[in-house]
Amino acid sequence: MSYRSERYLSFKSSGQVPAENFFDEKSADEIRDLFLEVLYGGVHGFCFSLYEEGQKPGDIIPEEQIRRRMQIIKPYTSWIRSFSCIEGNELIPKVAKEMGLKTMVGAWLGREKDKNEQEIENLINLAKNGLVDMAAVGNEVLYRDDLTEDELIGFLQRVKEALPDIPVGYVDAYYEFAQRPALVDACDVIFSNCYPFWEGTDFRDSLTHMRQMYNQALVRGKGKRVIITETGWPSKGDALGNSKPSSLNAMKYFVNTQLWAMDEQIEVFYFSSFDESWKVGNEGAVGAYWGIWDHQGKLKYINEHL
Repeated sequence: MSYRSERYLSFKSSGQVPAENFFDEKSADEIRDLFLEVLYGGVHGFCFSLYEEGQKPGDIIPEEQIRRRMQIIKPYTSWIRSFSCIEGNELIPKVAKEMGLKTMVGAWLGREKDKNEQEIENLINLAKNGLVDMAAVGNEVLYRDDLTEDELIGFLQRVKEALPDIPVGYVDAYYEFAQRPALVDACDVIFSNCYPFWEGTDFRDSLTHMRQMYNQALVRGKGKRVIITETGWPSKGDALGNSKPSSLNAMKYFVNTQLWAMDEQIEVFYFSSFDESWKVGNEGAVGAYWGIWDHQGKLKYINEHL
């Protein structure tokens, strides 16, 4: 039995898996120890952060960099989620498979038709080469208003026809599926992003809120499998409503998420693996601090004064 599973059984026997007040009487060091125990025991999946300092989407990323980063997170996860199939991203599933990991491979869709075609063709080719366990066609396209629902469904149907033996879905916030029954029908599996932080939720209410998000997608998912494709909490940056970034909150959110997911047998891809500075442009200062590892590939919180 793993170190984590021994601790996990003790949490279950005490009725503390998980609870909003679970951390109230724990010191910062105890919280850090618990975070490390859960991480070292392994989690279902991580969103793979591709870009190092000074890099951004559109840059061509070499395989050596992907391999170096993948090697860091390999001991702690069973699955990797990628977001694109071009500009070096198409090498992520290849490297992951070589390291014995399963893959959720994403095709990034937007307003550039040529790139959309390249993404879809590469996704299909990767899958036909045995490198894709689940296919994610588009990520928050409807949230950004980059495509219409009908256009998106057209891409989904095209990939499903090409890959009849691979689960195909679309990634977006949980509420998009509640509002779009035709989109649910077009997906084999529901890929739901659940972010209490981005809805201004106090940490103490964050687990309850995430459960509500997941259950909303589940209820509107017409009996289909629901996977949480992104959730996380930043360690630094500006507050959003009652959501407060901090190292302690980030560690506590990670622990709560993983223990809840184990207890309920829910598949979660945690966002994210590494800090990425380029995200500051889209999200403000908080965007750079969602990783479990920092931008240099060092595990956060270990030597930090909390």
